[in-house]
Amino acid sequence: MKFVQVEGKFPLESAIWKDSYRFPHRLLKRIVHGLLQEEKDSTLLLSRFQEYLEYDDVRYYTMTVINERIAQVNRGTKEALPPIFLNNVFGLLSAINMPVEGELSNFLLGQKEKEDDWKPAKLKEQKKAFERVWMGFLKHKLSVSLYKKVLLILHESILPHMSNATMMIDFLTAAYDVGGAISLLALNGLFILIHQHNLEYPDFYKKLYSLLDPSVFHVKYRARFFHLADLFLSSTHLPVYLVAAFAKRLSRLSLTAPPQVLMMMIPFICNLIRRHPACLPLIHRPSAERDLTSDPFVMEEQDPAKSRALESSLWELEALQNHYYPSVVRAANVISRALSTQENDVSELLELSSYELFEKEMKKKFHTVPLEFEAVHGLLGKKHDITADHFSL
Repeated sequence: MKFVQVEGKFPLESAIWKDSYRFPHRLLKRIVHGLLQEEKDSTLLLSRFQEYLEYDDVRYYTMTVINERIAQVNRGTKEALPPIFLNNVFGLLSAINMPVEGELSNFLLGQKEKEDDWKPAKLKEQKKAFERVWMGFLKHKLSVSLYKKVLLILHESILPHMSNATMMIDFLTAAYDVGGAISLLALNGLFILIHQHNLEYPDFYKKLYSLLDPSVFHVKYRARFFHLADLFLSSTHLPVYLVAAFAKRLSRLSLTAPPQVLMMMIPFICNLIRRHPACLPLIHRPSAERDLTSDPFVMEEQDPAKSRALESSLWELEALQNHYYPSVVRAANVISRALSTQENDVSELLELSSYELFEKEMKKKFHTVPLEFEAVHGLLGKKHDITADHFSL
């Protein structure tokens, strides 16, 4: 990179095309090709190269070279690209920090004369190059771990800097249909497209409903999932049957959920009922026409409209009033009283762990309770009696 800087100041040959603006494109191309190796991990080299990506000209020309390198490796083969190569490409792409706004003036090579049409100096051209390189990378088959890495940074580091974010619709909808943790991670990007770009996803809530299974409580993305689920279910215009189905399914899953999840899930369910008073019969049915000897709710049904949740009740929350953990009992007792209109803040409970619950219990002060009417003296009697007998001898 020092050679790039020096050759830019003292070029060995004149610029062939105007856009190059005396930037040693060929030398940078050799550097990037060396970083993006097919059989050797370049993580350490990429971390060293990251500081040069802060320069606007280096960033722009690096993004153009990455596309050339991907096409070169992919040429003449229909097989998937080497996993190590894809990891190297992702490492380089994820190291790119795009400018948000303002004039671009941080260049490795100073401008000797003003060029109005120099692409690296225009934010619009930078975004176009950024969009092209990511779309060129994501069209290839990725491993599950790399899929997750991309989705983790997609909503913060990729979508906001794309000139046309709707181009990611196919990628995100395909990821959302995969299932498991990948579907959970795709929710962030889909939320941005739905909220900011008016994406229409007809079966979105049906798919979200199907993601609610026991495994969702044990993945490390649990907090992110329930945060987004809370946002998606916050609208008061949702049909009552849909909200009732979510509340009932969560209630059923709570029977086998760990305590740290229950501390979040019970207020979550109560918030759904507060937002939609038509769901109150789930916990307070004023005039029961018949006794519910069996639960009409169909847990195996993937369509919330056919789950018959409104015909059921949240008896699972009443069962949790006999839970072994006292805090869960107190939280479940809320349904035995009239629900307040103010919602509970579940944001602080999303990251709650079993370790924190254990530490909280250990800090409590317990008072000793006598278990016998007469104090225990031991096998040989009281201590002072034994001492007196010893001295009398």
